[in-house]
Amino acid sequence: MRLEITQRADLAVRALVALQSAPTRLKSVDLADALGTTAGFVPQVMAPLVRAGWVRSVPGPTGGYERRRDLDSLTVLEVVETIDGPTTTAVVSSPSGCAMRRDRARCTSRGPAPARSFAPRWPVSALRS
Repeated sequence: MRLEITQRADLAVRALVALQSAPTRLKSVDLADALGTTAGFVPQVMAPLVRAGWVRSVPGPTGGYERRRDLDSLTVLEVVETIDGPTTTAVVSSPSGCAMRRDRARCTSRGPAPARSFAPRWPVSALRS
């Protein structure tokens, strides 16, 4: 069985990875740029992560998003299920392949990278920004 991850779930996993490597909180526009999406779509992606308590949203001109949970204890499957709902599928791939790829050097926002299967219980911290 195969589960196709939505764009929102793919972006949510990549957003957590971006926040992990950011020295300070990231503004929506900066996070959108890092993810290759629009600043208007970022709040839709981040809202479930904020509700889950994994990310903090700080309003205002000096605000932005910051990680609140240690990514070593958060699995990719948890993120996907938070965004897309529960699943019993064991093999997952994303449309871009970027969220699940350990070799992120070939992931660009200019076009989809080949999707690949991954162990959905990988910790998010195992992914590279």
